[in-house]
Amino acid sequence: MTILPGFEPFSFVGKRDEGVLLLHGFTGSTTSVREWGEAFFQAGYHVEAPRLSGHGTRWQDVNRFTAEDWLLDAEDAYHVLKGRVTTLYVAGLSMGGLLALAMAVQHPDIRAIVLVNHALEFFPNPLLPYVGLLRFFLASVPAISSDIKDPNTRETAYDRTPVNGVYEVKRLQKMVKNHLAEITQPILIFKSKEDHVLPTSNVETTLSAVRSQSKEVVWLTNSYHVATQDYDKRLIFEKSLEFLAKHRG
Repeated sequence: MTILPGFEPFSFVGKRDEGVLLLHGFTGSTTSVREWGEAFFQAGYHVEAPRLSGHGTRWQDVNRFTAEDWLLDAEDAYHVLKGRVTTLYVAGLSMGGLLALAMAVQHPDIRAIVLVNHALEFFPNPLLPYVGLLRFFLASVPAISSDIKDPNTRETAYDRTPVNGVYEVKRLQKMVKNHLAEITQPILIFKSKEDHVLPTSNVETTLSAVRSQSKEVVWLTNSYHVATQDYDKRLIFEKSLEFLAKHRG
């Protein structure tokens, strides 16, 4: 199977006995988190960034996979990383952040969590309650990709949003919400004040539900949704490294 350029998984072997599981978003690619991963690697961390099932081929393929498949992708990468390091962290963008929360529930040994514009909730939409039915009649809708303020940057992502994929993201949201109270790890959330894909309410919903003693929020004022490729990306990289160092144990 040929993988489109920019969607390839990547793995960095670091110098520390620490690693970061790094997860990209729905219809997006590993390119969206690659610079973030390189920043972790340059600081000495091992990094595993898997390609989520259905991504990197054609948008229709996303409709063939489920929330459980994406969880398994993250799980497989976690075990690869676990074979190399003692201390693990998890970080994710958009739906990758949602998967990061799921992994923190599943693996209490994960030391800390870093989220960028995570997809715990969608903006209110009158059609969302019916997506379970619509997916049988409508294969896709216009793309949600490349919400980036920097006009010189484009996200490597699909040009359509698969409707059955949206249904599976909603299923994953429900799964994660039901277990947020089990999360006790330190958590850092980056949130763009102007995000055209996901609402700012995700921050409060998450912080009010998790039982982490350490909860931090960094509001991004010069980036849209794909903030890891936008004007605030260096701030994200620097604050992420500071956060992991503080919670190294």
